[in-house]
Amino acid sequence: MSFDKEAIKNNIIFHEKEDFKYTYGTAGFRSKADVLGSVMYKVAVLATLRSKKLCGATIGVMITASHNPEEDNGVKLVDPRGEMLEQAWEVYATKLANAKDGETLGQVVDEIIAQNKIDVETPAKVIYAYDTRPSCPHLVKCLESGLKAAGAKETNFGLKTTPMLHYLVRCLNTDGTNDAYGEPTEEGYYKKLTSAFSSAVKGKTRLSTLHVDCANGVGAPKLREMMKYISSDVLSVEILNDDITTLGKLNSNCGADYVKTNQRVPPNVSIAVGDRYCSFDGDADRIVFYYAAENGSFRLLDGDKIAGLAAAFIAELVKEAGIDSIKVGVVQTAYANGSSTNYLTNNLKVPVSCVSTGVKHLHHEAEKYDVGVYFEANGHGTVLFSPAALNTIKATEAKTPAQKLPLTQLIALTELINQTVGDAISDMLLVEAILTNRQWSFGEWDQAYTDLPNRLVKVVVSDRHIFKTTNAERQLVEPAGLQNEIDALVAKYTNGRSFVRASGTEDAVRVYAEAATRAETDDLAFKVAQLVYDRAGGVGARP
Repeated sequence: MSFDKEAIKNNIIFHEKEDFKYTYGTAGFRSKADVLGSVMYKVAVLATLRSKKLCGATIGVMITASHNPEEDNGVKLVDPRGEMLEQAWEVYATKLANAKDGETLGQVVDEIIAQNKIDVETPAKVIYAYDTRPSCPHLVKCLESGLKAAGAKETNFGLKTTPMLHYLVRCLNTDGTNDAYGEPTEEGYYKKLTSAFSSAVKGKTRLSTLHVDCANGVGAPKLREMMKYISSDVLSVEILNDDITTLGKLNSNCGADYVKTNQRVPPNVSIAVGDRYCSFDGDADRIVFYYAAENGSFRLLDGDKIAGLAAAFIAELVKEAGIDSIKVGVVQTAYANGSSTNYLTNNLKVPVSCVSTGVKHLHHEAEKYDVGVYFEANGHGTVLFSPAALNTIKATEAKTPAQKLPLTQLIALTELINQTVGDAISDMLLVEAILTNRQWSFGEWDQAYTDLPNRLVKVVVSDRHIFKTTNAERQLVEPAGLQNEIDALVAKYTNGRSFVRASGTEDAVRVYAEAATRAETDDLAFKVAQLVYDRAGGVGARP
């Protein structure tokens, strides 16, 4: 199929809303679903050009809005190794999305072709998938019309979790090479993960049942399907919140974002002391764990806790296997709890980097380590093994019987972890593998360090773009003077810390605060939120 610029111009889907400004952010395009049809068409054109630019490599398109409410939707592009779209191309995505008519669209297409010296005769391959949102069928049609106009060879992979699409993209592009990632099918994904898990926990006693809240999203049917590939003697899960057909249920009062933000169990979940729980988000790329302490209080094990657990275990295996050349590092954002940073630095003695919020920033930084562990506090993250580290692990031969087991387990972990992107199912198995090896309860895991009480408050503002930050988003540069006022407030609290940053997905700013006690934390969070509201055009009720 040939690239037909006239067809691209003539078949354009016009903007559903006049003067609506589209921006490709950390999560791709995300908005109310009813304004995204025109964007899907443009994204199809962009994915086609990206594939041509990369000599016909397969590019992925995922239609999802992750943890957002059901009426929202979104779309993001996946590059050949399963990573996020190269940052330089986000500008093109934004330009294309805002093209109002065929002529303007044609001009942006010409600009992309010229600036990237793209040979339009190169065949393009694009694969796509979507989550359970009711708006997906319409948006898929809009995407398909763009792919058809642009002449791409397309494959619809249907209903998938976001991490599955990332996995499929990498598998297709590495098929038949030395670093083949796996079989490019849903079944291949299940087989890879379950066989690696079985290898990692071989000979260990199975833990009690893990109760999994799937946020009434795509994670529910996919997790249920995966469990067919593993014996219940090896892993036992109970799936909760699996209603993907009733309108309005997706992410509503359940899921990872609900649990993390509200610091409580979903209302329809009853939890007893000793029970083990986790929650996915709507597209199954985030996970948080939680349990009831002996006194019945709610205890959250979030992304920071997962990072600490993974870093400690992998560093231990590397040492026991006698591979001293491999160094483990951890990447965090400003949202990481102060106690977790202290634990990693002072107890585990691993290097810690802090970067701006957004998985692409964490992923890029994690690639600088031999083994880079990155998790946002919200439970989105993974572990990256550098090509050199992978080669070292595979080439190392055990010199003593004591080195054999850690080596086997390291190899299993490289297969178990989805190294393309944060993956709730893969991360769930990673945590279960580590806890099974240690024979730890959630309480024992939780004892590594105690989180400082923290609070996240959303302030709706008239224009989030006036908020400019520096120092990995930990300090405000604009509005001028606001940071000094925040600093003056923070100084009044024991172990106080607070920062403000614009949301990447909605017209709001997020205020994070932590302090020595819950009362001080809440007081600090709301005082900073009120300051932001008063100084920067707050909308609606004052916090």
